[in-house]
Amino acid sequence: MCRNIKTLFNFEPPATDDEIHASALQFVRKLSGFNKPSAANQAAFDRAVHDVAHVAQHLLASLQTQAPARDREVEAEKARARNRARFG
Repeated sequence: MCRNIKTLFNFEPPATDDEIHASALQFVRKLSGFNKPSAANQAAFDRAVHDVAHVAQHLLASLQTQAPARDREVEAEKARARNRARFG
């Protein structure tokens, strides 16, 4: 489930709100064990996703590095190459 959580820091262009939300959703799914929560748990689940996304945005805004920003396309190609080597 957490394979969809990607590194969001130090990319050009910076991570979008949608990318941060998707990572928060995957994180909360992993913690809760729910892919889709029941109606009784939906409000708590949605609030947790919102809170995690909010904290993640603050974290990304606060982090500093002297390394050059990574290119999304270059990193995506590296990931595809790793997958080809792993799965053939």
